[in-house]
Amino acid sequence: MRVLAGLLAVAVLAGCANSGTGVVPPKTADKVDLQRYQGTWYELARLPMFFQRNCAQSEARYALQDDGSLSVSNRCRTLEGEWQEAEGRAVAQVAQVAGKTSKLWVRFDNWLGSLLPGVAKGEYWVLYLDDDYQSALVGHPNRDHLWLLARSPQVAPAMRDKLLDVARGQGYDTAALIWRTPDDQLPQP
Repeated sequence: MRVLAGLLAVAVLAGCANSGTGVVPPKTADKVDLQRYQGTWYELARLPMFFQRNCAQSEARYALQDDGSLSVSNRCRTLEGEWQEAEGRAVAQVAQVAGKTSKLWVRFDNWLGSLLPGVAKGEYWVLYLDDDYQSALVGHPNRDHLWLLARSPQVAPAMRDKLLDVARGQGYDTAALIWRTPDDQLPQP
């Protein structure tokens, strides 16, 4: 009986080892230089999300503003070949260090943003960024949202594998990713 009670006590203590701290958030890239980050990024893959439910291809354009924020212009091409656009702004979650940050708040100019301006913003964490600012992994700290991004619509298999390895290592479900639909599978304009 003492052995059983001892094992039960160990199990309870082990279960409480992380008590009060919650889930450990993913690690972000070191100080993203927003000057270098601006420009066009193509979505290679993403975890499913409501706002992109009809997107076959997506891309985002970021432009650094005088106040240190980024203007955001997202485009989504549907399976029918139509483009849908959304405009927004990204700001640093914490004070920037010389224009460098890896955690941003993003708010889009849509009905939800108009209805709940202080609430309707999303967390945009840069989790990985290669040295040349050619590929990136961006996610939400709760791991519900994830984007694999690159400066071109396609990357070498080695880079794709690197992005997937980093995502899995950070606890994201890469089996659920939705991959970019190739151009030849969409109607041409």
